[in-house]
Amino acid sequence: MKKTIQYISIIILTLFSISCQDVVDVDLNTAPPKLVIDASINWQKGTSGSEQKIILTTTTGFYSDIIPVVHGATVYVTNSTNTIFNFIENATTGEYICSNFIPVLNENYTLTVVSNGQTYTASETLKSVVPIDHIVQKNDGGFSGKDIEIKAFFNDPIDETNYYMYKYNYSNVIKSDYNVREDAFFQGNQFFSISRNRELTAGYQVEITHFGISKTYFNYMNVLLSISGSQGGSPFQTPSATVRGNIINTTNFDNYALGYFRLSETDTKNYTVQ
Repeated sequence: MKKTIQYISIIILTLFSISCQDVVDVDLNTAPPKLVIDASINWQKGTSGSEQKIILTTTTGFYSDIIPVVHGATVYVTNSTNTIFNFIENATTGEYICSNFIPVLNENYTLTVVSNGQTYTASETLKSVVPIDHIVQKNDGGFSGKDIEIKAFFNDPIDETNYYMYKYNYSNVIKSDYNVREDAFFQGNQFFSISRNRELTAGYQVEITHFGISKTYFNYMNVLLSISGSQGGSPFQTPSATVRGNIINTTNFDNYALGYFRLSETDTKNYTVQ
């Protein structure tokens, strides 16, 4: 009887403690917003590459669900012959569009963004990528030997150093998978990118994109993917530290922008899981 009373007392105390829990909002310090420049120029093989987009936003508070966009900026890209490609804002979306961009492999380009009295610049080279040769499905992959794996093969060029970024979009999840590689261990040989979704089943659609990238962008993404918690996962979740890109504020160096100016030739293939 004594033990029964003790058990009842413990249950009552447990229920009481649960019912008295309060939701505590942590008062986080909010830094002044920084400009975020999403300037990824992608030239898909087989297209003109003339349609390009640059997105301007700012950082915001931790609890905010709204990403502020930046209006009224001046955005343009120049090449080595000083040809100017203007990016004009589409209404008030923060998306700046260019319809006459001219992509040239191994050409150097310079980005200029003028916003709120600050001028930001970055320079980068348009890197090539070899085409995806073929796609292979493996039904006994992963640590369990029961996962479906998709591999996209390509032939790495010989006698040159190449850097790649791989992106996998899946019809069954919102988040994309990213991974970066250098060809130090497969120079001049056939190699592959690989899916990282363990939930693939027959009928799912997979969009695979390979990007040619520079060494500096490879290093940037390596750090970004590492601190975001998963090499090969999404780099666009909240990182635990600030990662500086190649964009410099020439008006006030300390008031830097986040983001990276990148130019890549890309190759994309779509695959249906069998």
